[in-house]
Amino acid sequence: MPTNPLLRSYPEQPQVWDEMFRSGDVRPEYQAFVAALADLAGAEMTRKDELAKKLFMSQGITFTVYSSGEGIEKIFPFDVIPRIISNSEWLRIEAGIKQRLKALNIFLKDIYHQQFILKDGVVPAALVYSCPQFLREMMNVAVPHDVYTHIAGVDLIRDHDGEFYVLEDNLRTPSGVSYMLENRSITYRIFPDLLPKSNVLPVKDYPDLLYRNLQALADRQTSDPTVILLSPGIYNSAYFEHSTLARLMGIQLVEGRDLIVHNHFVYMKTTKGLEKVDVIYRRVDDEFLDPLAFHPDSALGVPGLYWAYRKGNVAIANAMGNGVADDKAVYCYVPDMIRYYLNEEPILKNVPTYQLENAEHRELVFKDMDKMVVKRTNESGGYGMLIGSAATEQEMAAFREAITADPRSFIAQPIISLSSTPCYIDGKLQPRRIDLRPFALCGPDGIDIVPGGLTRVALREGSLIVNSSQGGGSKDTWVLGN
Repeated sequence: MPTNPLLRSYPEQPQVWDEMFRSGDVRPEYQAFVAALADLAGAEMTRKDELAKKLFMSQGITFTVYSSGEGIEKIFPFDVIPRIISNSEWLRIEAGIKQRLKALNIFLKDIYHQQFILKDGVVPAALVYSCPQFLREMMNVAVPHDVYTHIAGVDLIRDHDGEFYVLEDNLRTPSGVSYMLENRSITYRIFPDLLPKSNVLPVKDYPDLLYRNLQALADRQTSDPTVILLSPGIYNSAYFEHSTLARLMGIQLVEGRDLIVHNHFVYMKTTKGLEKVDVIYRRVDDEFLDPLAFHPDSALGVPGLYWAYRKGNVAIANAMGNGVADDKAVYCYVPDMIRYYLNEEPILKNVPTYQLENAEHRELVFKDMDKMVVKRTNESGGYGMLIGSAATEQEMAAFREAITADPRSFIAQPIISLSSTPCYIDGKLQPRRIDLRPFALCGPDGIDIVPGGLTRVALREGSLIVNSSQGGGSKDTWVLGN
């Protein structure tokens, strides 16, 4: 183990892939960073850690936890030790995500139009039709440029063998990109010389790429289409992100009450009168977008928006009805979609998954529930989940009962030993489990992925749950240049 006292006390973990160390040696991609750490005494690292916390506090980098009972907003926990990915590993991740999103985008177009994949029996029709996120209102709707998944966040984990797996696809209103941008900004403040010296690829282009892709969706023949970001409002868990992205793109941040539909066109209320809207980057869920078409009690949406969209008078990113493609039961079939639509083998693997509607799978999972992660197919944020190794018999019995009553709504996966990375906690380096959410932007000209993403950290010792709503935090993700 290295001579630096910070590194010397770091424990080895059998059967866990450590991102920084391999058999006591520092991995090549981390060597420049570790050499810089050698010049930092413990007191200096603590000072940098405190500075990062003060910067997050002063800049109001927050998220909301609805269930904590501790108030609304919390400062987003940040760890100062970056997660570093080599260039060759990143190129494989990038190729795998692009391949996956191409297939998922074709799948969405297919199931809302000809439904070839259902007719050929590759994906069971009953599985799609029983998905709560399958919107029959989207059948035969012409989507601009046939792009459904304009913004996607694909969650990746690394197993003990070093192999990357896709844990889930987020294709509705994926969040977290503002924390990726802020993490990089804070890292520049605390390690000002280290990023350029290490040849770390930039992530700052994300807002420009997003804005360019949104502009390209506009149907109007104008050089300056009106693009807006539609938010549910200040009480939404990701409101900090909504305001950050609107500011960085230089567009208006609006709520449903700021918009009106007239003659199937969408207008924004301004101090100068009504202004026609061409493109809406929406962060409001499908069921709340239009009270006339979906949830009649919704005060978050815009009456008439669905018909304006259906007639092609406004573009919406992401498209309505995308949730059917990130249903956790449909996830099982993404490798088959890649083979069916692209005639290619998947570059990134799925985590082995049991569909609990299948009686044999159900029996197997019930028998070995202490070795499984059981998830509800339409929950997110770490909710509706049971990790068998940390669950009580009473909790497992409650899940068995719920699964028996509604097996379609559950899947199970073997517990994956997530890779770990050093985190600076209480003045020393401690291993904590992580995942990675890269963000992909799909537009008429193809797919762009900024090199990096949001590395989420399970800050509780021994925990495998990285979600911020469940006590997780994040760290900067460095992708090294060639």
